[in-house]
Amino acid sequence: MRTIALIKRILLQILRDKRTLALLFIAPLLILTLMDLVFNGKTVNPVLGIENGKKQIIQSLKEADIVVKNYEGVSNTDEVMLKYDLDGLLEVKGEKATLTLLNDNPTVAKNLEMKVRQIFNKRAQLQLLDTNNIQRKQLQDAIIQTKYVYGSSDTELFDTFSPMLVGFFVFFFVFLISGIGLLNERTTGTLERLMATPIKRGEIVAAYLIGYGLLAFLQTIVIVLFAIYVLDIVLVGSIWNVILINVIVALVALSLGILLSSFANSEFQMVQFIPLVIVPQIFFSGIFSIEGMVDWLQVFAKFMPLYYAADALKGVMYKGLSLSDISQNLYILLAFAAVFIVCNLFALKKYRKL
Repeated sequence: MRTIALIKRILLQILRDKRTLALLFIAPLLILTLMDLVFNGKTVNPVLGIENGKKQIIQSLKEADIVVKNYEGVSNTDEVMLKYDLDGLLEVKGEKATLTLLNDNPTVAKNLEMKVRQIFNKRAQLQLLDTNNIQRKQLQDAIIQTKYVYGSSDTELFDTFSPMLVGFFVFFFVFLISGIGLLNERTTGTLERLMATPIKRGEIVAAYLIGYGLLAFLQTIVIVLFAIYVLDIVLVGSIWNVILINVIVALVALSLGILLSSFANSEFQMVQFIPLVIVPQIFFSGIFSIEGMVDWLQVFAKFMPLYYAADALKGVMYKGLSLSDISQNLYILLAFAAVFIVCNLFALKKYRKL
């Protein structure tokens, strides 16, 4: 009987918590819907620029589901590829060709290289039965020379999204620690006693941001240094730029965590924000192809802080971009933080109106 009474109390407690009931059913449906939209998105064909290409080659490339764009007088291959957002650029000289791959996504780059080589193999009749694999590989290398804008032939897919994971873990743990930390202040009555003093809301928000910010800063330094020097995650650009980006990411997570903690009454409710706030950002951080999503979902992705954080980190760590190249992403992240901080000021009104 005591067990039944306890079960009854637990069920009644959950039924009274409307937010828990809503999240219990809505959150899984939301995540499943996002997964369906992400994994069942449209197929994005690689875009290949070509110089001095014959009609037969161009036609064969199009038949292989490659979007082909013609260019004349290319003087700077890398500049043209970045300007026109090309996955590769094929420069044909007689029977030989040079294929330059952006290698922004190694999977796309290797798929594009394979298709181009297959087309040239057929033209050169390299599929003869009396040609062994070693000779065929030598003939392929002689016909097509491959270059890379980013990375090399040894680059793996993990190298491109490992910088995004660094930013994600900084965001996630700072969000969780700051949110639960302030929530603990409220549940123990510390915040209410503090609000009874003449202190202003802005001073409270600033104090929590600076206090937890110092801890977030140290945590960020440890995560970045461990990822680069222990896990040997790829780093082409400056480590100081990586630290700066992650500090700004931590500031966004800190202000967001403090804001959402104002709407939670327990640690359990704070954790419930994870599937609604944290998990969706994983899908829009660049780990999954955003270009393959439906148009409205691509627009939705731009309202996610991690979308800009991941782009900045990948730019510095994998592409070697400078601070000026990623400045727009940093400004947007700072704007997110500013909005969340202002919202924190209004959220404290329900504890005391000054």
